[in-house]
Parts: sequence; structure tokens; C-alpha cells
Amino acid sequence: MRTSRLTTRARRAAVCVALVSLFGTLPAHADSGPVVSVQTIQVHRDTIAQPVRAYGIVAASASSVTTLNLPYVARITQMRVQAGQRVTRGMPLVVVEADPAAVLAATQAKSALTLAQGEVTRTQSLFDKGLATQSQLASAKKAAQDAQQALAGQNQMGVGPGAHTVTAPLDGVVLQVSVAQGDQVQPGAAIMQLAAGDSGKDARANVTLGVEPSDAASIHAGDAVMLHGLSVALAKSALPGRVVMVGASVDPQSQLVNIGANVPLGQTAFIPGTRVSADIATNTGTHWIVPRNAVLKDGHGDYVFQVTSAKTAHRINVVKRVEDGGRYGVDGAIDGALPLVVSGNYELTDGMAVQTGGKTSGKADGSAAR
Repeated sequence: MRTSRLTTRARRAAVCVALVSLFGTLPAHADSGPVVSVQTIQVHRDTIAQPVRAYGIVAASASSVTTLNLPYVARITQMRVQAGQRVTRGMPLVVVEADPAAVLAATQAKSALTLAQGEVTRTQSLFDKGLATQSQLASAKKAAQDAQQALAGQNQMGVGPGAHTVTAPLDGVVLQVSVAQGDQVQPGAAIMQLAAGDSGKDARANVTLGVEPSDAASIHAGDAVMLHGLSVALAKSALPGRVVMVGASVDPQSQLVNIGANVPLGQTAFIPGTRVSADIATNTGTHWIVPRNAVLKDGHGDYVFQVTSAKTAHRINVVKRVEDGGRYGVDGAIDGALPLVVSGNYELTDGMAVQTGGKTSGKADGSAAR
């Protein structure tokens, strides 16, 4: 019996010697329980967001499309652009010639104003001599005002004799050309459609995306968007942008909620019609960034372990706020100065002695230990 007790004491003494050689001191509870080997990282607070995946098309939003037309009957005399061409503000698009009847109406409006103004002058002279009444003078002035408004309307339409060049009202891309040289177009008929481009000032949606209805509630105007191409050639491309519109109903065709995004495309390969995917950053906030494998769960909720200065495990209850791939953004009473356990935590209980077998890369991304 004495030999057995001595042997047990010797074994425990050997364990203590080994622990002292590792840590320089004897961990708490080392002589009364097991020691678990763990791996740790240094935890930190940072901005993190919940990504929502969306799919869509470039320059398909109705708000980014401008339709060009004329308010008068005209004949197309020359086409300066074609579908798919990139244009800049003020660039000539098409040359038109107003219908003779429209030109005649504009000329008559000018003549009517000249006549009405002359009549005002004549009536005013007669009124000053007592040969015209106040009512006659007022009627002459009213006729002159009507003639002036009629001429202003003609000038606003831009009707005039000879050729007239229609220019691009914005930077963009010609999506569709609806006329051909020699055609006669009616007032209001579409001549062509332009998709707004990257002018640096246009904040309209130039990308339409679709998301699941369950994800739409978490998306808000201003959320960051990262655009990716679906084709092999654009698979590694990524362009940042912002959400500018969130649909309030489900699209009956796609059964998704439409999201409008503004992404500066510049001279990139993301031309109108390009099929794309996008990651929308939702629920953006500042939290403790921890890898997924650091968070455990039991009947009391989610929790993590940190290693105290006494080399013991300390349980900390946390609340998961955001999930981004292999990371969580959590809130809780985490101490940024203490290591966070990312491996071996399944064996731990609060207060258990631990042995740190090495640290990971130091990032809260769940990467392997080095």
C-alpha cells in the first residue's frame, strides 16, 4: 500500500515538473484536474457585415434609361450613332429636319407676335389721344401675351427650318435605335434609348439585382455592393457600388425583390446587358470578430472561451449579430487583451487548466495554426 501511494505521488510530481517546464509556473488546479491543450488567436473589434447574394443585369433599371423623342413631326436625315455605342453628353446622335407644316406653324407664331406687339403700340397711341378705350388697350395687350406664349412653345420644341442635330443629354450607352435614316417620326415617338453611364455625378441605378424576399428586409439604400461578373472572363472582376433602391414587392416574373444599385462602371467590361452577381453588405456594424469554430452553444446560449493570465479557461457568453462566411460578429464581455480559444474548446469547462499549444495566424478567420 505504501509503495502504491509513493508511486502516485511520484507521477503527480512528474506532471507538475513538466507543467512548470512549459509555463514557468504551475497552473491553477493543475494538481486537481486535467490540462487541455488549446490553440488561440488574438481577438479584435472591427466592422463586419452580413453578405446577401444577388443576381442581375447591368443597365437594366428603368430609372437609368432615357428615351429620346421629338415633340414635332420630323424626318431622319442622318444617323450618327448605332446600338451599343458609348456616347458622352453633347455628342451628336441624329440629324433631323422638321416637317414643313411644323416649320410653318413656328413661322406663323413669330409673325403673330410681331403683329400683336404692333397692335399694342397702335392702341396705346390711340388711348393716349383719347381715341381708344381702356378695354381695347387691355385686349391688345392680352393678344400680345398669348402670341408670345405661343412662340415660346414653338421655340421650346426646337422647330426651325433646315437640319437640326439632336445631341446626347448624358454620358451613357446607346441601348436601342428605333428609327432608320429617311424615316418620318411622329411627335413623342421613340428615336433611341440611352442607358446612363459613369459620369461621376449620376447616382441613378445602373444595375438591377434580384434577392430572395426573406433577405430584402435587411437591405437598405446606401448599403455597400460588390459586383462580380458571371462569365469566365469577368469571374475575377469586382466593382464596388451602393444600393439606391429597394423594391417593396415581389416581381411576378422572377419571384424576387428587385434591388437597384449604382456601380461606377467607367471603361470596364461591364457593358449594358452583362449578367452579374453581387454581394450586398447588410447589417453593417462594429463587433468582436471571431471565427466560427470559436463559438460554442449549449442550453444557456452561445459562448466562447478565453485564456486567463493564470492559464485557465474563462467562459464568456456572447450574442451572434452577424455572420460572414467563416466569421461571426459577436457582442459580449470579451477582453481584447486575452487570447481566444479556437481549437480544443469542446473539451473545456469554465476554470479548467489549459495549455496553449500555439497560436493561429492571429486573424479571426478560422485559419489553421502555424
